[in-house]
Amino acid sequence: MTESTSVAAKSELSSAGLTRRSFLTASGAIAGLAASTSFGRDYGPHAQPVRYPDPDIVILDPRFKKYALGNTPIQRIYHSSEMLWAEGPAWNGVGRYLLWSDIPNNVQMRWLEEDGHVSTLRHPAGNSNGNTFDFHGRQISFEHGNRRVVRYEADGSVTVMADKYDGKSLNAPNDGAVHPNGDIWFTDPGYGALMNYEGEKSPNDSVQPNQKEAVYRIDAKTRKVEKMTDEIFKPNGLCFSPDYKKLYVADTGASHYPEAPKCIKVWDVVEEKKLANGKEFTSMKLMRQSALRQEKEEVAGLADGIRCDVDGNIWASAGWVGEGYDGVHIFEPQEGVRIGQIRLPEICSNVCFGGTKRNRLFMTASTSVYAVYVETRGAHIC
Repeated sequence: MTESTSVAAKSELSSAGLTRRSFLTASGAIAGLAASTSFGRDYGPHAQPVRYPDPDIVILDPRFKKYALGNTPIQRIYHSSEMLWAEGPAWNGVGRYLLWSDIPNNVQMRWLEEDGHVSTLRHPAGNSNGNTFDFHGRQISFEHGNRRVVRYEADGSVTVMADKYDGKSLNAPNDGAVHPNGDIWFTDPGYGALMNYEGEKSPNDSVQPNQKEAVYRIDAKTRKVEKMTDEIFKPNGLCFSPDYKKLYVADTGASHYPEAPKCIKVWDVVEEKKLANGKEFTSMKLMRQSALRQEKEEVAGLADGIRCDVDGNIWASAGWVGEGYDGVHIFEPQEGVRIGQIRLPEICSNVCFGGTKRNRLFMTASTSVYAVYVETRGAHIC
């Protein structure tokens, strides 16, 4: 994969024949209705300096002021015209590098904090989507192509942690998180089995290729895979609260189910092993000013990857609407109120906290990776 320093970000990849991206067609009519700095912003090497505070770090509620630094810019730390769909960022604190997947190209990439060098970490990579690290520093990846969850060991070998449930193949594991007790929680919405572009298309043409979409847990001691809940249309990104007593899951079911809400759900974690009291945490609906009419209108995209900071705020990637919406939305933990935005010129797929102090938010966004310093830290190791 070649690195590019092109001034203009590559336009969105055509979604023809891409079932997962079909939501974009429906939302195309509202894309671009609200002007924002991010849409025409130049992130190239010869771009003009950004006047502080960065206009694309947006304070929607006074509670976000403490997290939004006034003298730091959003930076594009990597862009390539050959990268097709960046996903699954994860921070390795020991190696001081950012890992992410480019699902269609079947690679995992690595960015070094030391000098910004980018290289291919792994190819092939099982069309991996999400990535994370456990408390022993081992990389965990969720593979679309091989329909499995794997762990990369210290000696370079690969351990298959899960590829079946109830005797049947998983659909296409998507994203996950590790509990301090060692259990691995993951989602299985099935996108990688619905197309060849991001995995291996299932021959049955069902939106549920092998299983009902669900959230699972891999027991650290027994390796047994247990279904935690299927009370969600298509579970995508997930994260724990700082105390691990709540689990948040983004629902992207609107990509295939017209009746699915565009929301993030939350459950209570009971005795580290079960979920209870599932409910909507927040809606992805947003009121914004129309550029065509002198009135506000309601738009709604999809949250994908999500992470939690030490204060319990949820930082959610957002996309499939257009300028003024796509990027990262930040929600406070008590009532799920949207308190801030980080607007990007590309659809954001996922986020993670990293850097030496875990106070830098990394954002995978279509053909680029962005980063911004914030006045908080990630709640967890990755």
